[in-house]
Formats: sequence, C-alpha cells, structure tokens
Amino acid sequence: MAKPLTLDTIKDLPADIRVPSYARADLSPGIVHIGLGNFHRGHQAWYLHRLMDMGLAHDWAIVGAGVRAADAAQRERLKAQDYLSTLIKLDPNGKSAEITGSMIDFVPVEDDNAALIAQMADPAIRIVALTVTEGGYYQNGAGGFDADHPDIVHDGAHPATPKTAFGAMIAALKRRRDAGHGPFTCQSCDNLQGNGAILRRTVVGLAKLSDPDLADWIDTNCTFPNAMVDCIVPATGPAELTLAREFGVVDMAPVTHENFRQWVIEDKFCAGRPDWDLAGATFTDDVHAFEAMKLRLLNAGHQIIANPGEILNIETISECMAHPTIRAFLRKVSLTESAPHVDAVPGMSAEAYINLIDTRFSNPEIRDTVRRVAFDGTSRHPGFVLPIIRDALAAGAEVDGLALVEALWARMCEGTREDGTEIAPNDPYWNDLQTAAQAAKTNPQAWLDQTRLYGDLGQNAVFAKAFDRWLRAIWAGGATAAMQRYIDA
Repeated sequence: MAKPLTLDTIKDLPADIRVPSYARADLSPGIVHIGLGNFHRGHQAWYLHRLMDMGLAHDWAIVGAGVRAADAAQRERLKAQDYLSTLIKLDPNGKSAEITGSMIDFVPVEDDNAALIAQMADPAIRIVALTVTEGGYYQNGAGGFDADHPDIVHDGAHPATPKTAFGAMIAALKRRRDAGHGPFTCQSCDNLQGNGAILRRTVVGLAKLSDPDLADWIDTNCTFPNAMVDCIVPATGPAELTLAREFGVVDMAPVTHENFRQWVIEDKFCAGRPDWDLAGATFTDDVHAFEAMKLRLLNAGHQIIANPGEILNIETISECMAHPTIRAFLRKVSLTESAPHVDAVPGMSAEAYINLIDTRFSNPEIRDTVRRVAFDGTSRHPGFVLPIIRDALAAGAEVDGLALVEALWARMCEGTREDGTEIAPNDPYWNDLQTAAQAAKTNPQAWLDQTRLYGDLGQNAVFAKAFDRWLRAIWAGGATAAMQRYIDA
C-alpha cells in the first residue's frame, strides 16, 4: 500500500526508492527560489539534493516562493508533505524513483509579497533564483525592458508593496543595503539566451523607476550569472500521480523527468554558491555557446514539431517523432537551416546534438504533451526560432524551412485542427493570434504584420515570400503535404 510522503514516513518507503541520506534538522536556508514548478524541482533542486547527499552544501537549502495564485496551491501541496518531492526518472530501460529534500520551506504567497521580501532580506539568503517562464521577464517586442506594463508601472509607483517577483527582490535588496547586509546573487534558470543579462535589465530597469541610487547599487554589487538549463520535465496529471503510487508513494506533486540533465553556469556569484559541479553541473566563462546550441536546436526543435503535431491532433512529442514526416521535417530544418548558425561546444558538435535531441524527443516514456510544448508561442517563437531566421537572412543563407515553421504556427493559431476539432486557447495573446491567423488564410502578410512578434522581420522580402507560399500551401493541401514537399525539395 502506498504511503503518504512526509518526513515521518520516508523511512518506511519501499527499499528501491532512493531517499535523502541527510537529516532535515541539519539543513539551513541559503537560496530563495521563486517559481516552484516541476522543472525547478526536477533540475536545480536535484543538483543541490545530490550535493547534500555527499555531506555538502547543508547551509544552502531552498526556501520556495511564488507570486501567483497558483503558487499558493503549490505551497499547500508541498507543505503537507514537508516540502519533499518524488522524482521519477522515465528511462526507456526502466523507471526509478527518488525523494529529494533540498527544499525546507515555502514562504506564504501574499498580494504585497511581504513575507517574500522579509525572507530575501535575511542575510542568510545568498542566492535568489527564478523559474518564471520565458515570458515572465517583462520584455517588449523589441526585446527591451517593458516599463509600460501595468505590473511594472504599479511596482515603480509602490516599491514597498510590489506585485512582481522583481519588485520584491528590489525591496529586499533595499533592506539589505540599508542594514549593511550586502547583496545576493540574482540567478535566472529560465530558457532565455543571456538569461542573467535579461534578469539584470529587468531588475535594474524596474529599480530605476523608483530609486535610481538603489538601481546603481544593485547594478554594481549584485551578480546575474547567465546559465543554460536542460531537462525535459512533463506536467503532472493523473497519470503521474498514479505512477508515484505504483512506486509506493502518495505524492500530490510528483515530478517525472527524462534520463538527461544539463546545467551550464557562469561562475559569477557575489555571495558564494554551492559546488553544483560536484553533482554534474558545468561552470564556464562561455555559457553563450551552450545556450545557443540548446535554444536553437532543442527549444526551437520543440516548436518545429509541436505546431504541426497540434494541427494533426497528435498528443505527445514522442508520438510526433513517430510520425515519419514530422521527424524528417525536424531533422532537415535543424541540420540544414539551424545548425549552420550554431557553434560547437566542448565535446559536442551541432550534428551530434541534433542526434541526441532525436533520441530524447523519441523517448516513449516521456508523455510530454504537444499542448504544453506549443504553449506561449508568443514567447517561444521570438525567443527560439526568429533569431535563427534573422542570422540566416543576414548571412544570405536558406530560410525556406524556417518560414514553413512559422507558417505552421500561424495555421495552428487559426484555432482548428485538420480533423475539424477545436484547438483550445494556448497563449496569453491567443485572441490576437487567432484574429491574425484567420486574416492570414487569404492574406498571409496579416500574420507577419504582428510587429510585436516579428518587428521588421515581417517586411523582409525573402522571408515574407517564403512564408506566403508555405501558408497558402498548408491551407490548400494540408500540413503533412507541405512538410513533405519541403523534405523532398
């Protein structure tokens, strides 16, 4: 019979479940992490947990935090199980389970973020890390800081009672500066090229709206390391809850993950850090090359297959890879149009990485849904796909397949599949996307005229012509025929 997951019951779990070798009483906080979703618990928290298992980093335990209503529900789930998490590795050669205990608390989620500010102001906290999604950094269409967003306007006018995680960080840093406690490292763990630099721009830009002197202090004293993070971690649903019970654990928020992790970090920590490299992370002075490879091949690759998958009513990424046309489409675009704009990294060429992606995406144990991967295209296409197109056009290189990728996204956003079923809203800007996509059925340029997404790229004659041709072909003959035409060319 499965046992509820708590500190009291952990000793009674089945012997084949790996449990922490360290005691909770031996841990003290060093990190506040904002955004306690599956990815953080299956990635960054795991690295720290494995360090703690080695008898190290016991003064770096994680205190969870969040600023959304959903975070309050997550807090209650995790609090009920003493902040322990069940991680289930979905290896085609056999599943395994592990309990992680590197998180020791979760601050109350409040409208004014008072508890979060107080926790981050504690001098014991030396790192504040975030996983708030690619679209959570208040960037405008040009990629700069969006000072006009209502949340930012509010925090600029009310710095002591902020709505955003960034406003809370600034309020905490003000307390630390005024008390002489010094700064903390601000660490982004989201899939963004130059995520540390983007976080710096957001925090410093917001601070300038209310306290330019504090903004200068933050810019001078805090560090914002860039990092590349990688692990496929599906959302948790009934199947994942059942799987945990099959292992003998009643966990209300288990995490499933693939048999691969990577974390490449710029070693810039103003107040110290755990030795994550002893658990398999990589510290380097050149994160950019690792970031570019992952974002342009893996993250862009997800968009290449998820949009046609949704159009064809395919449920999971591994099932997309079982579709011969989608798999061949991904491989040709990646090898011929993306890879030329990706540099090799130590031990890995672009082609070898594409082969690795093929294996990872094809893992049938990972039920990573097409819907999850296709979510928030307004952040993911500008972040992952459009930079490749811009670089290719600047180099006079081929963009035909990448134009087809964008045309497939436009087709998906029309809101119906080829079998006539409805695609439920799947983007924060779904209404705008659907309006543009429906207009683009007869006038493809209407899609590219979304300057918030495409800027001046939509006016590029080479790209616009290819996009026009492909979108018309998709509507005339279907997504599969269009992809096959590209593959055969």
